[in-house]
Amino acid sequence: MINTERLKTFFLELASIESPSRKEGRLARYLKEKFESLGAKCLFDNSSTKTGSEVDNLFVKINPSRRPLLFFAAHMDTVEPCSSPKIIFENNVFRTDGRTILGADDKSAIAILLEIAHILKEKGLDIPVEFVFTTCEEIGLLGAKYLDYSLLNAPFGYALDSEDPEDLINKAPEAIRFKIKVLGKAAHAGINPEAGINAIKLAAQALVGINLGRIDPETTANIGLIKGGQATNIVPEEVVLEGEVRSHSHEKLEKQWKHILSNFQQVEENYPKMEQDRPRIQYEKRQDYPLMSVPKEHQAIKLAMEAAQKISHHLRLTITGGGSDANIFNAQGFPCVILGTGMRKVHSTEEYLPFDDFMKACRLSLEILLTAARQS
Repeated sequence: MINTERLKTFFLELASIESPSRKEGRLARYLKEKFESLGAKCLFDNSSTKTGSEVDNLFVKINPSRRPLLFFAAHMDTVEPCSSPKIIFENNVFRTDGRTILGADDKSAIAILLEIAHILKEKGLDIPVEFVFTTCEEIGLLGAKYLDYSLLNAPFGYALDSEDPEDLINKAPEAIRFKIKVLGKAAHAGINPEAGINAIKLAAQALVGINLGRIDPETTANIGLIKGGQATNIVPEEVVLEGEVRSHSHEKLEKQWKHILSNFQQVEENYPKMEQDRPRIQYEKRQDYPLMSVPKEHQAIKLAMEAAQKISHHLRLTITGGGSDANIFNAQGFPCVILGTGMRKVHSTEEYLPFDDFMKACRLSLEILLTAARQS
């Protein structure tokens, strides 16, 4: 049923369209033209006013006269470098010439949805389904965060945004991002260093006592950016540290955040009381994305497992350490699990897409929809 040459062509066309975050307009126009030529209804929300993208999120409603059985979601943006990509298909694998990313994250998903739409049209299958194409996923899931959910009518769905087509991801962590600022006092480092308070030194003292990396099987923490100082002859008066905490347990996440913050606060509190000038600690904390946990008894999982069994496709429930649009869909009351598309080494110029795995993902996605239609 799947037209392999057409699927290849879709991916090659999609991968050649540059769509870094906030510049997804050309790709959105391409998709609107393709889907409308098949008789689908295309709608844009008003998310760009908040995401800063040049285009809104795109909703595609296929056979919209009835309530959709389910939705599939993919994001239109890619990371960089993506300028003037040269896509190579060799030995049954898509890759680039090494200058740019391939964009299989997430254009492999979009190609699959285009192929499914064409199959429904040419086979005369009156199956109602929704596709959601978001913007700005790679810069904080912004498209999903500002999506107009009143335009989404399907009861549950699947985000095609992972690597292994044999993985069905039903759990993903909650994550916070934070910024901690250590404020000291500037002074001449050679003439009068005693008059200064070295913010970098204080930050280092705090860092020594902080557990980072893999905290436990459910929790990770990282401080990935440190900025501070003006010159080698000035005692640095300010240093800013940015990091994140992720966990499948909200309690563990909060415990780790308090551990990090308390180490910085202790540096401030333990500074000699007799000193007139004292360091200060300022901080900001925000949720990056909420916890995702879809129970294995949910219809989305049962349906995917049944579909996989019908086509002898091995599928296993998996937990991930990363966040995706699926976290946001779930938080908004639309249960959503994650499927792999076959992409590998994403977010790098070594990214590649084995066509066999790509085809597996396409077959599974199609069979999920066909199985849902038979059940209805």
